[in-house]
Amino acid sequence: MLKQIVCDGVQEYAFLKELERRTGETDKKVSEIVSEIIETVRTGGDEAVKNYTKKFDGNLPQYYEVPREVINDALTQADQDFVQALLNAQENIADFHNRQKVQGFTNALPNGVILGQRVRGLERVGLYVPGGTAAYPSSVLMNAIPAKIAGVKEIIMVTPPCKDGTPNKDILVAAAICGVDRVFLSGGAQAIAALAYGTEEIPKVDKIVGPGNIFVATAKKLLYGIVDIDMIAGPSEILVMADETADPKFVAADLMSQAEHDKLASAILITTDPTLPNKVETEIIRQMNYLERKEIIEASLTNYGAILIAQSIDQAVDLANAIAPEHLEVDMKNPLEYIGRLDNAGSVFLGSYASEPLGDYYAGPNHVLPTSGTARFFSPLGVDSFIKRSSYTYYTQDALRQAKDDIVLIANKEGLTAHANAIKVRFEEASE
Repeated sequence: MLKQIVCDGVQEYAFLKELERRTGETDKKVSEIVSEIIETVRTGGDEAVKNYTKKFDGNLPQYYEVPREVINDALTQADQDFVQALLNAQENIADFHNRQKVQGFTNALPNGVILGQRVRGLERVGLYVPGGTAAYPSSVLMNAIPAKIAGVKEIIMVTPPCKDGTPNKDILVAAAICGVDRVFLSGGAQAIAALAYGTEEIPKVDKIVGPGNIFVATAKKLLYGIVDIDMIAGPSEILVMADETADPKFVAADLMSQAEHDKLASAILITTDPTLPNKVETEIIRQMNYLERKEIIEASLTNYGAILIAQSIDQAVDLANAIAPEHLEVDMKNPLEYIGRLDNAGSVFLGSYASEPLGDYYAGPNHVLPTSGTARFFSPLGVDSFIKRSSYTYYTQDALRQAKDDIVLIANKEGLTAHANAIKVRFEEASE
């Protein structure tokens, strides 16, 4: 099922090149469909959104905007063990993200110059949450909690209704816990367009975050610039680095935890132990038989999974940095010693008991992570994702006089004489 590749400096990189093709460019037909939806919603507003809901879902949902009492009722009527689990996760997530907060500053110099930076939350953020059968209340927590900590004033959530036209109650529970301000039952590219442009009922937002299918992802990509977005997310991925101390049962389980997301998901094991691959394969076959998403797991592992047998720890580390995975597990002796060497990963899980689902739901670090190798230059979602900075400058006349010759010289070098003039004109009277 999982192809085994002995790393020789050629074969493993040929596999990685093949892996890159799974994301590729957005399907042109999808882009055309999404572009039409965006333009129709831009000009048609809520009526267009509702028409697309009828077209794609068959009928209109029970509500367009979910009443506040319905959201509150979902919380009070929910299974209390589930509520408590979400509250425990919320506490961990909030504690982690509170440590990310940054402050503005003011720097008053001896010559009277004052320089500074203001930091504040965005005015309004849109949160897309998949609904229906693929409902992820954890996504509500991971997106809404850092937004609130950043000082975002209003969170507007859009989520598709269930097949019977009602909202997914688990999503509403998470929304109530996180303080989401308004919830609209709308999904797909039309909901993204409504958030980006605003309609009669859905407010225009400054940024859109949250996962979705290819139509949602394409809409976010096409609307970037009209509105900010979190990232262009690709299929889920996990890379497990393991040595002879790793338990094959744990490794197999963790590889499948991401493979079950999508047939395009990628699960890779890099090991320095040549006896581990066959043990892991045996465990995958055994465990997969009692998992509900067996067909998806099997397709993912067969098409986009691999076991890379490295010749050394150094080679394994180099490969991990080259892959730059969304999730990176280090199931090795003394895992903490590798933190400073693993530079390209969305989130790193250290040791046999830091299983990836711990990060998805509970530990505290965000689970919205860069995919498809973009961990080389992108960071996880966090408080910084929901703030804006602006600088301010105050100069006295004497301070500007000291700087004016340098500024004029640079401006003239760039051929921007009006820039130079704006400085010189302030000293014409003083020079007469």
